[in-house]
Amino acid sequence: MQTAAFVTCDLLDDHPELDIQVLTPSLDGKFFHSFGARKSFAGQIVTVKCFEDNSRVKELLATDGTGKVLVVDGGGSMRCALMGDMIAESAVKNHWNGVVIYGCVRDVDAIAELDLGVHALAAIPRKSNRQGIGEVGVSLYFGGVAFHNDDYLYADNNGIVVAQEKLVDC
Repeated sequence: MQTAAFVTCDLLDDHPELDIQVLTPSLDGKFFHSFGARKSFAGQIVTVKCFEDNSRVKELLATDGTGKVLVVDGGGSMRCALMGDMIAESAVKNHWNGVVIYGCVRDVDAIAELDLGVHALAAIPRKSNRQGIGEVGVSLYFGGVAFHNDDYLYADNNGIVVAQEKLVDC
């Protein structure tokens, strides 16, 4: 299993001159949890905005994700999962470093065994209803952080930070 060579606390301490954004730990009582086997991960951001429809998540994670992290704005919905074990397995197969979901996942025991970083708000067994709806490559905003395609995300058990430039090898 690959482990990123950084600690988010140290990234902030080592680069006080940079405008590094820090995801707020609590979003109206919602907290991000780590679900994947990879506890620290980083990469260039690819964004998708979707609400209770994981069509675009599935499509993107089936493409080459070398050096990338998918950031999903699911609107914080707690009614269905935007990623399960089969889509997570596709992400691993296609070399994604991680996925951050402002929403839910499912199949958490299987995801916990995969070499993939996964941060999401919660787990729920209900799958999403695929209708082919979602926007790719749009700017996202949640947790006090603006996520833009091509920015860099760094995540570990301390939290999630975003920078406009690459701070360590991803």
